[in-house]
Amino acid sequence: MRLSACLVALSLLPVPVLANDTTAQLGAGGLVFVNNQTIEMASEHLFVSPSQIKVVYEFNNTSGQDQHLLVAFPMPDVEGGPDMMTDVPSGREEGQDPSNLFGFETTFDGEPVDAELYQYAFQNNVDYSAELQALGIPLAPFGDETQDALNALPEEDLAQLAHLGLVDRMEYDAGEGPEVDHTPAWTLRSTYTWEATFPPGMSEVVHTYTPSVGGTVATTFMPDDNYPENEARFGEYQKRYCVDDDLVATLEKVAIPSEGWTNYPYVENWISYIWSTGNNWAGPIGKFTLTVDKEDPKALVSFCGENVKKIGPTTFEMTATDWYPPYDQELEILLLRPVDWYDQ
Repeated sequence: MRLSACLVALSLLPVPVLANDTTAQLGAGGLVFVNNQTIEMASEHLFVSPSQIKVVYEFNNTSGQDQHLLVAFPMPDVEGGPDMMTDVPSGREEGQDPSNLFGFETTFDGEPVDAELYQYAFQNNVDYSAELQALGIPLAPFGDETQDALNALPEEDLAQLAHLGLVDRMEYDAGEGPEVDHTPAWTLRSTYTWEATFPPGMSEVVHTYTPSVGGTVATTFMPDDNYPENEARFGEYQKRYCVDDDLVATLEKVAIPSEGWTNYPYVENWISYIWSTGNNWAGPIGKFTLTVDKEDPKALVSFCGENVKKIGPTTFEMTATDWYPPYDQELEILLLRPVDWYDQ
C-alpha cells in the first residue's frame, strides 16, 4: 500500500492560477546498461532535493569475470517553441561545459568518469543536428546564444528552417515598427555514455546533477466550490503525488479567503525522477533507499512511497528490499514553498 509523505512542517507560495506563470519540470532518471544481465543492483540510494539529485549505486558482478560495458545515462528531452516554459537549470559553475545543462557528474569506484555527451536536435522524429551545426546554431533550443545565431541568419536559411519546422517565425510590433523573431522549435535529446569495466563482485557508481524544478505561483489543486473543474485537478494530484487528507487539512488551516477564490500561502514546485529504468537490472534492487529533502523546514511536501518516515527537520526516507520500481508511475514530488509575505 502506498503512503503519502506529507511534510507538515514545510511551506510553498500561493496566488490565483495563471497559465503563463507556470513552468514545467523535466524528469531525468538513472543509469542504463547496454545489453547485460549479469550485473545486479545490490543497492541504490536516491537523494532528491530542489537543488541536487544524487544517486549512489552498488553493483554486483555475478559472472566471476570482468564485464566491460557501455553505460548510458539518458537526460530528459528539452522541447523548444514559442511557449516554452520548461525549467532548465542555469546555475552552472564558471568554466563548466555549457552543453552540460544539468551539471551532470559521475564517479566509478571513487574516480571521476569522463563521460561523452551525445546531443541531437529532432523535429517530427527527424534528426536535424547536422543542418543546425552547419549553420552555426547551438543545439540547445533556448537561450540568447541560440536566438542571436538564428536572428543573424540570411532570410533564405531561415525560410528553409521554417519549412522544416525547426523555427517558428514571430512577427510583432513593440512600438518601433515591425520586428521578426525566429524561435527554435526543435527538441534536444541528450545522453551521456562511457565504457566501464566491472570486476567480479562489488563496484560503486555515484552520479549527481541539478534537477529541473517546475512550478507555479499558487496552490492550484485544492477543491473550490467556485471552480468545479478543480475537482479533476485534485484527483490528478491525489494520484500523482498521493496528496492526502492531512495535507489538505494543513492547507485549509491557513486558507486566505478572497473575492471569487481561496488563496493559500504557498507556491507549488514539482520534481520528477524516472526510476522505472531500475527494472533493467538482473533481478530486483537488493536494498533501495529514497531520501527526499525539502530543504526548507516550513515547506510542505507530498509524494507516493512505501513506509515513508520523517528522519530530520527537512528529510523523509523510504527503504525497501528486493524492490522493483513501479512500471506505471515515476517518482513525482510536490513541494509547497511558503510565500515571503505570510508570517506563520
